[in-house]
Amino acid sequence: MSQTALNLVAISVFLMTLSVLLGPLINLSPTVPALATFTILGIATLDNFSLQGKGGTILLDWIAGFSSEHRDRIIHHEAGHFLVANLLGIPVTGYTLSAWEAWKQGQAGQGGVAFNDGELAAQLEKGSISAQMLDRYCTMWMAGIAAEALVFERAEGGSDDKNKLAEVLKIVGFSESAFQQKQRFHILQAKNLLEENWSSYQALVQAMQQRASVAECQGAIANAS
Repeated sequence: MSQTALNLVAISVFLMTLSVLLGPLINLSPTVPALATFTILGIATLDNFSLQGKGGTILLDWIAGFSSEHRDRIIHHEAGHFLVANLLGIPVTGYTLSAWEAWKQGQAGQGGVAFNDGELAAQLEKGSISAQMLDRYCTMWMAGIAAEALVFERAEGGSDDKNKLAEVLKIVGFSESAFQQKQRFHILQAKNLLEENWSSYQALVQAMQQRASVAECQGAIANAS
């Protein structure tokens, strides 16, 4: 069972337990939590066997989206990726800010910034990658975490970004003991780039809040430089 489906099961168990404890106090009919639990478990089952985890991801992301801080974190996180990619010459091809937007565009997960990484893929197929290429992409992957840390003092997202970095480092021969060190180094590199281009970052965040196109976002970056 996918992690998302497990999360949905956990939510249903929590709701049922809460209803048992509080139902008599608020005169809540046992039918209501039972139907809610049945619905959530049904979604989890359908999601696990038919949607490969996407349905549950969309539901959980939609619930989290009611928090303005959650939405704000996502925009600032993805803007970090976008700006650093732009500064390092990594072509940005699009972006999404929710799991629903990602699903509509055929992307996996909760969305994010999409890149033209053909050159990286070609080098990885050969089992080797230039030091310059590795540094560029590692810094870009850590830029979302760096942006969150700068704006909110700590990052909540970025697990997928760390996994990407670790996967590539493993392919090119780095030991697992070096992963944390590389993460910290590239987070610092990304922070420096963001701080040096802070006005461009703020302009990009505003553009992404308005769902501007990639070209419009790049124009906002250039005009703020």
